[in-house]
Amino acid sequence: MTYEEYLDEVTTLIFEKYDIPENEAVKIVMAAQDKEFFVRHDKSAKLRNIDQAHKDAKTLFEAAGVKLAAKPAANAAAKPAANPAAKPAAKPPVKSAKGPAKPSK
Repeated sequence: MTYEEYLDEVTTLIFEKYDIPENEAVKIVMAAQDKEFFVRHDKSAKLRNIDQAHKDAKTLFEAAGVKLAAKPAANAAAKPAANPAAKPAAKPPVKSAKGPAKPSK
Protein backbone atom coordinates (compact mmCIF):
# COMPACT_ATOMS: atom_id res chain seq x y z
CA MET A 1 0.00 0.00 0.00
CA THR A 2 1.12 3.56 -0.55
CA TYR A 3 2.22 5.82 2.27
CA GLU A 4 -1.04 7.79 2.06
CA GLU A 5 -3.12 4.59 2.09
CA TYR A 6 -1.18 3.43 5.13
CA LEU A 7 -1.92 6.64 7.02
CA ASP A 8 -5.59 6.29 6.09
CA GLU A 9 -5.57 2.70 7.36
CA VAL A 10 -4.01 3.65 10.70
CA THR A 11 -6.52 6.49 11.09
CA THR A 12 -9.44 4.18 10.31
CA LEU A 13 -8.21 1.57 12.78
CA ILE A 14 -7.91 4.12 15.57
CA PHE A 15 -11.42 5.36 14.80
CA GLU A 16 -13.00 1.89 14.59
CA LYS A 17 -11.10 -0.08 17.24
CA TYR A 18 -11.02 2.54 19.96
CA ASP A 19 -14.40 4.17 19.38
CA ILE A 20 -13.23 7.76 19.21
CA PRO A 21 -14.47 10.45 16.84
CA GLU A 22 -12.94 10.31 13.39
CA ASN A 23 -11.62 13.86 13.63
CA GLU A 24 -9.75 12.90 16.83
CA ALA A 25 -8.20 9.90 15.05
CA VAL A 26 -7.05 12.20 12.25
CA LYS A 27 -5.51 14.58 14.81
CA ILE A 28 -3.64 11.69 16.44
CA VAL A 29 -2.17 10.55 13.11
CA MET A 30 -1.31 14.10 12.05
CA ALA A 31 0.45 14.74 15.37
CA ALA A 32 2.42 11.52 14.88
CA GLN A 33 3.42 12.69 11.42
CA ASP A 34 4.59 16.01 12.85
CA LYS A 35 6.75 14.08 15.32
CA GLU A 36 8.16 12.01 12.41
CA PHE A 37 6.65 8.74 13.67
CA PHE A 38 5.98 7.59 10.10
CA VAL A 39 9.36 8.47 8.52
CA ARG A 40 10.46 4.81 8.50
CA HIS A 41 7.15 3.81 6.91
CA ASP A 42 7.67 6.34 4.14
CA LYS A 43 11.13 4.94 3.39
CA SER A 44 10.27 1.24 3.66
CA ALA A 45 7.24 -0.27 1.94
CA LYS A 46 7.70 -3.40 4.11
CA LEU A 47 6.39 -1.42 7.09
CA ARG A 48 3.19 -0.44 5.27
CA ASN A 49 1.07 -3.55 5.89
CA ILE A 50 -2.11 -4.30 7.80
CA ASP A 51 -0.37 -6.01 10.73
CA GLN A 52 1.93 -3.03 11.24
CA ALA A 53 -1.05 -0.68 10.89
CA HIS A 54 -2.76 -2.45 13.82
CA LYS A 55 0.40 -2.14 15.93
CA ASP A 56 0.86 1.52 15.04
CA ALA A 57 -2.80 2.32 15.70
CA LYS A 58 -2.50 0.81 19.18
CA THR A 59 0.78 2.61 19.88
CA LEU A 60 -0.58 5.98 18.79
CA PHE A 61 -3.88 5.54 20.63
CA GLU A 62 -2.11 4.59 23.86
CA ALA A 63 0.28 7.54 23.50
CA ALA A 64 -2.71 9.87 23.11
CA GLY A 65 -4.69 8.05 25.82
CA VAL A 66 -3.90 10.52 28.59
CA LYS A 67 -5.72 13.32 26.79
CA LEU A 68 -8.60 11.10 25.64
CA ALA A 69 -9.10 9.43 29.01
CA ALA A 70 -9.70 12.82 30.61
CA LYS A 71 -12.86 13.42 28.57
CA PRO A 72 -15.14 10.83 30.24
CA ALA A 73 -14.15 12.10 33.69
CA ALA A 74 -15.11 15.63 32.68
CA ASN A 75 -18.48 14.39 31.46
CA ALA A 76 -19.03 12.48 34.69
CA ALA A 77 -18.34 15.62 36.71
CA ALA A 78 -21.10 17.43 34.84
CA LYS A 79 -23.72 14.92 36.01
CA PRO A 80 -25.61 15.94 39.15
CA ALA A 81 -24.52 14.08 42.25
CA ALA A 82 -26.95 11.90 44.12
CA ASN A 83 -28.53 13.57 47.15
CA PRO A 84 -26.55 12.18 50.10
CA ALA A 85 -29.15 13.48 52.57
CA ALA A 86 -31.91 11.39 50.99
CA LYS A 87 -32.73 8.29 53.01
CA PRO A 88 -34.12 5.13 51.49
CA ALA A 89 -37.80 4.51 52.12
CA ALA A 90 -38.44 2.38 55.21
CA LYS A 91 -39.99 -1.03 54.63
CA PRO A 92 -43.30 -1.65 56.37
CA PRO A 93 -43.18 -4.27 59.16
CA VAL A 94 -44.08 -7.79 58.11
CA LYS A 95 -47.11 -9.18 59.91
CA SER A 96 -47.35 -12.86 60.62
CA ALA A 97 -50.54 -14.70 59.75
CA LYS A 98 -50.12 -16.97 62.80
CA GLY A 99 -50.30 -14.26 65.40
CA PRO A 100 -47.74 -13.41 68.08
CA ALA A 101 -44.91 -15.82 68.68
CA LYS A 102 -45.12 -17.99 71.80
CA PRO A 103 -42.20 -17.85 74.21
CA SER A 104 -40.01 -20.94 74.16
CA LYS A 105 -39.41 -22.93 77.39
